Amino acid sequence: MPCLRGSYDQGQVDWLNSQMKIAIASGKGGTGKTTVATNLAQTLAEEGRKVTYFDCDVEEPNGHIFLQPKIERKDSVGIPVPQVDMEKCTGCGLCGQICQYSAIVVINKKVLTFPELCNGCGGCSLVCPVEAISEVPRQIGVVEEGRADGIRFFQGILRVGEVRSTPLIRQVKRSLSSCDGIKIVDAPPGTSCPVIEAVKGADFVLLVTEPTPFGLNDLKLAVGMVRELKIPLGVVINRADVGDDEVKVYCQAEGIELLLEIPDDRRVAEAYSRGELAVNALPEYLPWFHRLSRSIEKSLSQ
Repeated sequence: MPCLRGSYDQGQVDWLNSQMKIAIASGKGGTGKTTVATNLAQTLAEEGRKVTYFDCDVEEPNGHIFLQPKIERKDSVGIPVPQVDMEKCTGCGLCGQICQYSAIVVINKKVLTFPELCNGCGGCSLVCPVEAISEVPRQIGVVEEGRADGIRFFQGILRVGEVRSTPLIRQVKRSLSSCDGIKIVDAPPGTSCPVIEAVKGADFVLLVTEPTPFGLNDLKLAVGMVRELKIPLGVVINRADVGDDEVKVYCQAEGIELLLEIPDDRRVAEAYSRGELAVNALPEYLPWFHRLSRSIEKSLSQ
């Protein structure tokens, strides 16, 4: 059975009625981040709470596999990229000088643009002295909105071949302020710019890891990132009964609360392979995710 650190009374402050934003992240892929995020969302929804799930792992969103939302709306997301009017252009080169991503360059007074590299900052059009540069939208992905068994659902889907996922993640999160209740943000794996964009503004970050040397190494990187952002955090160890105890030793030494240990349960893996939530396929897991949410509240109240 799963092991949980701490147990709290029902009569404590009911933080679940607040506007809590919980980001679920991991230093590496494959640790069970989405498993934790979707099962926590389902658990809160079954308690009658207002829950919104944001899948910000836009390069490979898979929360929909388990929550099975009915998509009600789909919006295209684009970024502005430069379009040069060569009849006005003097070839001065200022646009290429300001671009830090080489999305626009000037060679022998000829302007070349590379939309795939553009971050849409608009700097090139601002510095152009003859107003030869305008901006046109370029689609990078879509944001889908729907509902799934009491859960409001948002996900971003990045176009294949795109390398700039941060603007799409930002667009997925635009609905955070308009949603009531608990917001669960499923972040991309790792510690790069897209992850920072996803967890930024969260009230609490739950880091999911595994008890292996790779898991520990990437957990340390993720902890450093979250601490730099000054956001409270806790750790969940997935497949906790394999590997070693080094993750536990590290958490204890760093004063990081270990909130949940999920065993290497074949039944959970089988449910996952069928696209089923663990709390639905194995009801004995439901109270553990309920108590996980209470543990997060307890960590924030200390």
